[in-house]
Amino acid sequence: MSTAVPSPCINVCLMSVESGLCEGCLRTLDEIAVWGLLDEEEKQGVWTALAARREGAATATPVAVIGSPAARDKAA
Repeated sequence: MSTAVPSPCINVCLMSVESGLCEGCLRTLDEIAVWGLLDEEEKQGVWTALAARREGAATATPVAVIGSPAARDKAA
């Protein structure tokens, strides 16, 4: 049995105008909005993107976006 992937939220919810990221967890609004719809693999992908953001990788791209096929399938 696999362990559920925890939310990156640390209850410091403040969106940066400059970066478009939450200053607490470094997620985009889209990533925050769809978190509950993602499967464990997709959640792990968000964590991977967050690690890259923490390391300063300016090219780290958002993983989960509203309207992505995965999000649409789960919302249906």
